Amino acid sequence: MPREAIPIANRVERLSVLDHEGHLDGRLEPKIPDTDLRRLYKTMLATRRLDERCLHLQRQGRIGTYGPCKGQEATPLAVAYCLRKEDWMTPSYRELSAFLWRGWQIDKYLAWWGGHEIGSRIPDGVNDLPICVPIASQLQYGMGIAWGCKLRGDNTVCAGFVGDGGTSEGDFHEALNFASVYKVPFVVVVQNNHWAISVPRHKQTASPTIAQKAIAYGIDALQVDGNDILAMIVAAREAIEKARSGGGPTLIEAVTYRLAMHTTADDPKKYRSDEEVKHWEARDPLPRFRSYLVGKKLLDDKIEQVMEEEIRSEMDKAVAAYERLRPDPYEMFHHMYATQTPELARQEQELRAHLASGAGDTPPTEQDGDSRAPSARMSRTI
Repeated sequence: MPREAIPIANRVERLSVLDHEGHLDGRLEPKIPDTDLRRLYKTMLATRRLDERCLHLQRQGRIGTYGPCKGQEATPLAVAYCLRKEDWMTPSYRELSAFLWRGWQIDKYLAWWGGHEIGSRIPDGVNDLPICVPIASQLQYGMGIAWGCKLRGDNTVCAGFVGDGGTSEGDFHEALNFASVYKVPFVVVVQNNHWAISVPRHKQTASPTIAQKAIAYGIDALQVDGNDILAMIVAAREAIEKARSGGGPTLIEAVTYRLAMHTTADDPKKYRSDEEVKHWEARDPLPRFRSYLVGKKLLDDKIEQVMEEEIRSEMDKAVAAYERLRPDPYEMFHHMYATQTPELARQEQELRAHLASGAGDTPPTEQDGDSRAPSARMSRTI
């Protein structure tokens, strides 16, 4: 028998709409209302400003270790913009722009990075999962949610996010495999920011693109300029509507760059060059989108200044609200099991004795004279 090429139906395409200076390919321009374009820009700007504020708060010891998202504002926001309110999202931890668009409160976002469990509470009416740090595990959840969407027949879809490093985890491949086999309405978005902490993308995989990994699972894929919000909206719309109409999953590789450190516990100067960073700073999604809006006469310095003032005011209020939170040091002993185990009870009493001795902070229960259950005390603080 002669050798024959195996026909593969699935396609992998590359997409961009704006060039690095913000110039437009009008043939691919998505239709977006002017009011939405302004709101999208304001959300990107708010994401950048909140990201900067979080870095300052961390350096001041007011929140814990923080994972910046500078340079990656466009990708999550574009996907969130294309989702309906009833759709689902399973984030990783660099989807701040999507959180803001989907209605997450800034003070609760700060609470999560400050180590307060209340930060994991999803706003009422928002079908999202909390921030997820265990790498790629959120894709398993997302695939299961999408399967549930299909079984319910409620015409909803799920979008899940992961980084390029996450594609080396088994969870990524298992989620793609099951999503394809069961043809679930799942859109997998890989934020390829070129670095998995200090491991460069070329050491994660030998494949020329991450998008082509979808072919092995019988899934269509797009490689998109992730710093071009218009291209991401075109790709997300296509993938989401395909999923909603019963066409199954899609993989989107959003090619972007992490302009800041992996987290505030990391020093990127030890593993990447200033020249590389400068190359990607010229492709920053924020000024590219700004240039596009200025060209459409939808943005000018005066409008942007108003946006900046509104963003600053909202952040100031959110930081104040976050810092009014009174964490309960005993909460961690009360929500793992329906009935507290003897070991947890022993540990709680040990902590109570430690704090009562003056070796630590005074427990809120004693300071406030409040003997109610921890969950009741916490509800009073939010």
